[in-house]
Amino acid sequence: MCRRILLLLCSLLILATQTSCWSSKEIEDLALYAGLALDTAELSPTEQKLEDQGATYSKRNMVTATVQMVPANSVGGSENPGTHNNGSAPYMNVTGTGDSVLEIFRQYSILRDRPIIGHHLKVIVVSTELLKQYKMNQLMDFVLRDNDIRPSTMVFLSQGRAEETLVSNQKDVIPSFHIRDMIRNQKRTSKVLDPVILSKLDSLMTSKRSYALQNLVTANGEVEFSGAGIIKGETGHWAGALTQEDTECLAWLTNSAQAGVIKTYDSSNEPITYELKAMKSKITAKVDGGSLSFDVNIKTEGRLIETWNIDEYPASAHFPQKAEKLFKKRLEQMMQSLLHKLQSDYKADAAGFSNRLSIQEPALWRKLEDHWDEEFSRTPIHVTVDLKITDFGSFTQ
Repeated sequence: MCRRILLLLCSLLILATQTSCWSSKEIEDLALYAGLALDTAELSPTEQKLEDQGATYSKRNMVTATVQMVPANSVGGSENPGTHNNGSAPYMNVTGTGDSVLEIFRQYSILRDRPIIGHHLKVIVVSTELLKQYKMNQLMDFVLRDNDIRPSTMVFLSQGRAEETLVSNQKDVIPSFHIRDMIRNQKRTSKVLDPVILSKLDSLMTSKRSYALQNLVTANGEVEFSGAGIIKGETGHWAGALTQEDTECLAWLTNSAQAGVIKTYDSSNEPITYELKAMKSKITAKVDGGSLSFDVNIKTEGRLIETWNIDEYPASAHFPQKAEKLFKKRLEQMMQSLLHKLQSDYKADAAGFSNRLSIQEPALWRKLEDHWDEEFSRTPIHVTVDLKITDFGSFTQ
């Protein structure tokens, strides 16, 4: 008898220690969204027809928000997107227009049978046209305050309509997961920048430092990383675009990439290509009599991976020196092009020179930080390149 009582007490004790979620909601009753696109205000045909019938509320049309909802069995990612019924896409995009992102989201509740929830939001895409009109911190205010949205959500720019980046012509692809997974290609190319997540974006906006965001372009249902956009810290607006080559240089300058190629043309105007095996840059702030300047030292090793000049023999005694000079000159030109855009065209330090100054000369930084972009635009920057070809790949000659 005592044994039974003891067993019952132990069972009750174990039961009391088990946790449960009394406020849980079944995943089948929720609409999970994985992507968010923000565009300049443009009513969809459905919205226009509904508003013509009086289905509207007090608002100003300032922003169009598109959410990409995914079925519950697609949340695991693009590696296992699940199946879709009747050959339809495994996602659904819903669009709303207004002057409050939260209010637009709440409007979905009177349009759909399930409330949307942002626990699995992966990417946010903002159109550059919208950033010309409104500041980034205005557009991000809701998503930074919402406890449902994770601070690891990635933020991108779109040269065209942001909502178009959430559309794919591939049957089993969820665009939000596809964009997130494209970041993996940093191992192959330095044209893919380190992703800027919400928590990092928040710190950049708070410090009012300029920064770069990866840019997306679309065509025929395909999306591609193409260059980057500069957000000016003092204004929070889009300041201009960087080309793909500029983006490579930005990645090398900030030591955020180790892959990539440098292509140039030899004396016969034939293409010749260098593949990076290692790249290291160092920025040094120098103060001389109250005059500020920066030295940028870039060291790289790599291989001659391709040449179209069949008359040149890569392993000959003179060829490596000739090729190194060509690639060094090209890399210097690329770096100078990037720095000219940052200093002269956009007057925005998106390459982290302010970080080096704040570490090396904190007293001087405190004097300059309130107007740093303007000071950066007139600060001399000297670039030194040390490039070495270590091998020529595999060849049979």
